[in-house]
Amino acid sequence: MQITQALHSAILVSNIEKSEHFYSKVLGLPKIDRKLKFPGIWYQIGQFQLHLILAAEIIPDAVDCDKLGRNRHLAFSVANLEQAKQQLAANNCPVQMSASGRSALFTQDPDGNIIELSE
Repeated sequence: MQITQALHSAILVSNIEKSEHFYSKVLGLPKIDRKLKFPGIWYQIGQFQLHLILAAEIIPDAVDCDKLGRNRHLAFSVANLEQAKQQLAANNCPVQMSASGRSALFTQDPDGNIIELSE
């Protein structure tokens, strides 16, 4: 077997409207059409897609709240980390700078899914 490309990741969300605001407005991800009948939203990021799927219950799985990067997370590259940090702060999103000292931060969506933004 030879894996040639990552296609998508799917994460569970409990409120489509709150999640859409976070991913569309705060992070600025472009939505794409989806033809499926179950509730969700798809985003296109380069050749990669992020699928948000509505779930009745979200079970938090963070094991280290002091260092968000040591938990399950998605990572995205940004052009300007300081601008991203300001955008998150303006929207009252939590921000935790990378403990490694590299140019990266961690935030969480409305359901606690952890997102890394790295320059």
